[in-house]
Amino acid sequence: MSLFLGKIHYWLYNKIIWAEKAEEEIIQWAKTNGLPVEQWVQQGIETYGKPTGNEVLEEVIDTSNIHGWLQERIKSAELRQAALITHIIAEKENYKEDLIQIFKAQGKEAALAYTEQPDTPEGLYNAVHDFVLEGMPCDRASAVLSNDPNEISWEITTCLHAPYWEQVQGDVKNFYDLREAWVSSFIETLNSHFKYSKSTDGTHRIIRS
Repeated sequence: MSLFLGKIHYWLYNKIIWAEKAEEEIIQWAKTNGLPVEQWVQQGIETYGKPTGNEVLEEVIDTSNIHGWLQERIKSAELRQAALITHIIAEKENYKEDLIQIFKAQGKEAALAYTEQPDTPEGLYNAVHDFVLEGMPCDRASAVLSNDPNEISWEITTCLHAPYWEQVQGDVKNFYDLREAWVSSFIETLNSHFKYSKSTDGTHRIIRS
């Protein structure tokens, strides 16, 4: 295992930070709605580990096990968020609509923070995957089905998220509903000439409108 940090490690760590940022925004929303979120947060930390706290990567990573450390941080972030969302929706199913709005807002925020302005479906696809967590790069969780100047389509070949949601006794469909709201908002903010959609057979598309 390499003892040196490369660009890919910073790229992956940034995606973990964005996942934890969404977690924190959900926590703040839950507090304003009078939910017992402090209890849930403490349980999440005790059971799944604490967030990175947006610390400088070089100061927190185990350089003797870079891959393993990053993999554990992904697992921790996914489990805490899955547990938190599951608790919230168990309180009131309609809260899911509020969570969707949180994810839409973060998708917009991410697009505004993006330093490039892609003008092709492939460029937008790559931009999405600069933010969303889909395991480690070696997991290859998605596969492109078609790619041309007007449309890119892809499918999820391995659902890396279901095991986390099953572990917290949640419904992974909630994850995908929130993820799709995020992606749609991100795409439309980053380049209004494109739209994101998902068909009933599970095919994802970014289409020039």
